[in-house]
Amino acid sequence: MPRRALSLPTLAHARDRCRCRPRTLARNPAACFCPGDCLISTVDVLIPTYCRPVALAVTLTSLAAQTYRDFRLVISDQSEDLDPTKTGEVQAVVRLLRAHGHCVEIYKHLPRQGMAEQRQFLLDQANAPYSLFLDDDLLLEPWVVSQMVKAIQAENCGFVGSALSGLSFLGDVRPQEQSIEFWEGPVEPEVVQPGTPQWERYRLHNAANIYHLQERLGLSPEQPRKYRVAWVGGCVLYDTAKLRELGGYSFWQELPVAHCGEDMLPQLRVMARYGGCGLIPSGVYTPGIANNGGRASGQPS
Repeated sequence: MPRRALSLPTLAHARDRCRCRPRTLARNPAACFCPGDCLISTVDVLIPTYCRPVALAVTLTSLAAQTYRDFRLVISDQSEDLDPTKTGEVQAVVRLLRAHGHCVEIYKHLPRQGMAEQRQFLLDQANAPYSLFLDDDLLLEPWVVSQMVKAIQAENCGFVGSALSGLSFLGDVRPQEQSIEFWEGPVEPEVVQPGTPQWERYRLHNAANIYHLQERLGLSPEQPRKYRVAWVGGCVLYDTAKLRELGGYSFWQELPVAHCGEDMLPQLRVMARYGGCGLIPSGVYTPGIANNGGRASGQPS
């Protein structure tokens, strides 16, 4: 458990404000930074992590700065030789999140069986109406979660996504990859398959294309636009029940442990039944922080 300086007025007040009451968890978390178990929030933020304490701390700091506050945080750590969630930088932000009234649950989830299984494990912990799958190495503008919740509630669709912009690509402008199809009416179910023109929409999410496009169009978070996608990676808000109804990531047992692209199939299934969209401006960035292996993680190509 983190060191708690309860003599500080902010943390003492936080304990009174934390939305916690006794209930039974499906699994006991390795660490729950709340006085008790949590009431159901509107959003569960689900973060898979592996050997990235600095990047994780950056992501959590972005969450602490969100204007939208009705969320619980669940972290599933699969680091084998270290515990990034116990580093000083991560624990500091966890205490701040708790001071803001959020419940924080941290699981040590081993052995590693691939990202699809990791995501299914996180989905199994969710009890909120909406589940925000968030990568562990992102920077979010303060309005991102609020914008996503408003959009999914307005459309009653399966998911909304905020595409990533690679900050190291800000000088790499690619107008040939900035084609966009806005939803002019309600978001509707849509079948998107490889090899079709709709599949080529993925190019908009390369590099910093979404950032350059929103700047060129003069779009602001006060008036976001919804657009058609092939899929969105890194920051996706699902209707939890709709995602579970279509199987979530239960296909993980059919995959080898080393795989990628596991987030595409659930999105395509949900989009075909309930519809899905991207939001612009996005407000989500990959800072390119190197993990313990020295590789900058999560960068769009």
